[in-house]
Amino acid sequence: MENHMPARRPLRGRRIAALAADGFERVELVIPLRALKRAGAGVDVVSLRHGRIRGVNLHMPATRVGVDKTISETDPAAYDGLLLPGGFISPDLLRQSAEAREFVRAFAATDRPIVTLCHGPWVLASAGVLVGRTLTSWPGIRDDLVNAGATWWDRQVVRDGNLTTSRGPQDMAAFVPAMLEAFTETSPQPARTTADDESDPQRDAPSGLAVTALRWSPKPSAVALVGIGLVAAARGGSRGPAPRG
Repeated sequence: MENHMPARRPLRGRRIAALAADGFERVELVIPLRALKRAGAGVDVVSLRHGRIRGVNLHMPATRVGVDKTISETDPAAYDGLLLPGGFISPDLLRQSAEAREFVRAFAATDRPIVTLCHGPWVLASAGVLVGRTLTSWPGIRDDLVNAGATWWDRQVVRDGNLTTSRGPQDMAAFVPAMLEAFTETSPQPARTTADDESDPQRDAPSGLAVTALRWSPKPSAVALVGIGLVAAARGGSRGPAPRG
């Protein structure tokens, strides 16, 4: 009988690191994780802390995902590729971490596949690995990436050598196959030359996806308001009394 296992599980034997923190966009981590595991890959969720990190659906809290390893206890050399999901919060936390920036640089320096979408490229910008690269992202961070030295295109998926990027949840159907293809290849495609390329212009209005979601947001619950008040009070107390003049 003919063995079709390699075709069904093209990533068998590959190890992928999924770098995420609290506030990751849920569909941008959970759906790719499922696809990678079905393709045979071993995937570790790597984060800033142990435990279970909180996902979001745009701006609303969503389910949690368990962390396999923290960045400090993870060797990037043990992985064949890096998945960097977005969300408004997770990439902002990661880009402030020196360990996270160095983790990303390790993949860029060795041309291993880096796959990211939405606000994920923020981390690449802060890591200083976007000079001369071509990519896409959530439209709202277009200027940050251009200022970091990249060429930005407003497309579902952009492939530039070892870097594969997408705009966000709205492009998930195109993103997942591109991600699997990038991680399946044994050597990266040549990087683009961007000397004659120009970035696509800024959009004229915010994404309708985010605006509509915010318009129909539920009102904050009394429990949430009390929780915010307690956190604020605790922070105020931890600073101690103000010095007297």
